Amino acid sequence: MPDVIEKRVLYMDIICVGEMVIDFLPGEDEGVYIRKAGGAPANVAIAAARNGLETGFCGCVGDDDFGRFLFDTLRDNNVSVLCPEMVEEAVTTMAFVTLNRDGERSFTFARKPGADMFLTRTHIDKADVMRAKVLHAGSCSLSKDPAAGATVYAMEQAKKAGKIVSFDVNYRNLLWDNDRQAAMKAVQDILPIVDMLKVSEEECDFLGGEDNIAYTAKQNGISLVVETLGSKGARCYWNGKEIVIPGMKAVCVDTTGAGDAFWGGFLASLLKSGVENVSHLTDEIIKEALQYGNIAGWLCVQKKGAIESLPTSEEIEKIKKEMGI
Repeated sequence: MPDVIEKRVLYMDIICVGEMVIDFLPGEDEGVYIRKAGGAPANVAIAAARNGLETGFCGCVGDDDFGRFLFDTLRDNNVSVLCPEMVEEAVTTMAFVTLNRDGERSFTFARKPGADMFLTRTHIDKADVMRAKVLHAGSCSLSKDPAAGATVYAMEQAKKAGKIVSFDVNYRNLLWDNDRQAAMKAVQDILPIVDMLKVSEEECDFLGGEDNIAYTAKQNGISLVVETLGSKGARCYWNGKEIVIPGMKAVCVDTTGAGDAFWGGFLASLLKSGVENVSHLTDEIIKEALQYGNIAGWLCVQKKGAIESLPTSEEIEKIKKEMGI
C-alpha cells in the first residue's frame, strides 16, 4: 500500500467528503459480521460509482488493517481515493450493527481510547473540489474538530465555485458525546451553504418535523430537501411544493445502507439528466431521480448484503422495465 495515493482522474461528477467508518453487519451465523465501508459519504461515493458516475472520496484513511480494507473497497468499486496519505495515528471507527425483527439498526461504536476525528484540511485538495459538479458531505464529520473545520471548508469552497453542495444530516447522537444541542447546532450552522439536504424520517423530526422542513429550506436558501426513507415513500420539498413517490415494500427499512444507495442513485439520475446547478432542476427531473433512488434503496434492502447491496444502474433499469416505469 503506497503512502501517497495517486489521483487517477482529472474530472469527477461527485466528490464525497467525510470520515472513514467501518460497519460490521450481522452475517448469516450468530456472532459473524460482514465488513462494510461505512460512513455515509463513503457509501454514497460507492453507490454513485456503481451507477456510472466518476466519483472521488476525500477523507482520512487510517494506516491499519481496517483502513486498508476501506481503501481497497473504494478502489475496487471505481471510487478515486483523493487522500494524500495513510494516517498512522488514525484509528478506523468501527460500528457494530444489530438488527431487530423490524430491521431497525442499533449501533455500538468501538474506537481506541482518546481517538478523535482525524480529517483535516490537509486531506482536502481545493483543486479536487473544483473538478466536480457535486460535493457531498455527511454530518458525522461535523462532530468534532478538526474534522468539522475540514468539512465546512470543503463545502464553502464548493459553494463559492458554484458547485452543487449536498449534505446528509445522518444524525447520530452518540457521535456528539450524547450532546443533542451540540449536534443540532452543528447541523443548523452548516445549512446556509447547502443546496440539497438529505434526511430520513427520524432526521426530519430532528430538524423540527415535517411542518418545519419547508420553512428551514426557505430560511437557509436550500433548494431541495429530500426525505429518503419516509413511511410515505420518498419525498421532496422543492420550489414551494411537495413531491411524493410512493414507497416500495421495505424501502423504509434502513438495514444495509439503503439510504446511501438511495442518495447515490438520486444524484446519479440528476447528473445524467444534464443538471449542472440547482437552477436546472425541474419537477420531472426530480421525480425521475426520486424514483431511481427509491428503487436503489429497495434493491439494497432486498439483497441484504454489504458492499454488494449497493445496486448498479443495470439492476435499477431492469426493475424499472419490469415495473413499467
